[in-house]
Amino acid sequence: MILSKRVAILLLPIALAACAGTDEEGRDAGITIDNGSAIQPFPANYRTELLAFMKTYLNNPVGLRDAAMAEPVQRSVGGRMRYVSCVRFTPRETNGSYREQRERAIVYVNGRLDRVIEKASEVCAGAVYAPFPDLEKLTR
Repeated sequence: MILSKRVAILLLPIALAACAGTDEEGRDAGITIDNGSAIQPFPANYRTELLAFMKTYLNNPVGLRDAAMAEPVQRSVGGRMRYVSCVRFTPRETNGSYREQRERAIVYVNGRLDRVIEKASEVCAGAVYAPFPDLEKLTR
């Protein structure tokens, strides 16, 4: 009995790795891999991915105002060229008041949202913002 549990525990990572699979070109489909390539694909679904992410990233996504977003452009992040989109918004407190405006850099790796840089002033310097009303319409 104990031996079968140990075997199951040892085989679990192998089984999970097999579930990730590969796409039609043989690349891993289950995870984003940062291969360090300077040639990055443009993040085609960046707005949709950003909205879905912000809904979980923010404690209270309801009632944002002054939302604006810059189109993704290639910038150096950590010594590697990545597509980066900058977003600004003013979050609402639980008491209904508004906090100061926030700016975040959204980094894309291999065309997919990878991470958020909270201290984005350097990465987002010179970004050209346009209104992003869909961010203001988020619900819980």
